[in-house]
This record gives sequence, C-alpha cells and structure tokens, in this order.
Amino acid sequence: MIDTSATPADPAAAAETAIPGSEPTPTSTAGDQEAGGIHFAERYSEILGKVNHTLDQLDWDQMGRIGKSIGILLVVIIAQVLIKGVLDTINLLPILPGLLELLGLVVVGQWSWKNLSTGEKRSAVVSRLQHLKQEYLG
Repeated sequence: MIDTSATPADPAAAAETAIPGSEPTPTSTAGDQEAGGIHFAERYSEILGKVNHTLDQLDWDQMGRIGKSIGILLVVIIAQVLIKGVLDTINLLPILPGLLELLGLVVVGQWSWKNLSTGEKRSAVVSRLQHLKQEYLG
C-alpha cells in the first residue's frame, strides 16, 4: 500500500511524484508569507505582459470607430437615465407638472403663430427643413 499523505521535503521530488498532467501545487514557506507580494508581483507582471501583447496586435484604426460608437451610446444611456430621474422628481411635486405642460403649450403656440400664420412663413419653414435634410442626409 502506498502512503499518499507523506510529502517529500524536496520540491523537485514533489514535482516527480505529482499526478501526470496536473500542475504542481505551490508550496508555501515562512519566507514566502513574509514577502507575500512577490508572487502577486510576478503574476501581475505576467498578466500585464499578456494584455500588452494582445493590445499590440489590435487594429487601432478600426477600434477608433468602435470606441466612438460605444462612447456615444454610453453618453446617450447616461443622459436618458439622468433625464428620467429629473422628470420623476418633477412629477413628485404637486403643481409643477401642470405648469410645465402649460408652458409647453404656450411655447408651441407662440412658435406656431410666428412661423405658420401665413403661407409665406409656412413655405419658409418647409424650405428650412428640406435644407437641413439635404445637409445632414445628403
């Protein structure tokens, strides 16, 4: 019968008696525990080396477009969350939502009177919209 509870004192002998295909388990000594940052520093530098190697292989011209798209998407999401928070807070106040609706109706009414009251003004609005559409959509 083989005694598996006894471990050899020599680390090289321990590696020889390990199960084939498995990685040897690190042995901890008092010196390792005193300088606990040594293993962390080695692992950290190894991981950073792998990350830097991976980042060097990327096509950064393509990443510029993807990064901009992701950044714009994140800004839009954050803005929507903030706007929702502000609107929910306004809705909690008793009289403010009704006043804001009235203000919106007044502004739309003034803009409509100023820009849509005559045929000439309406055609100017349509031409401005067509110019904006042509400018932005091509």
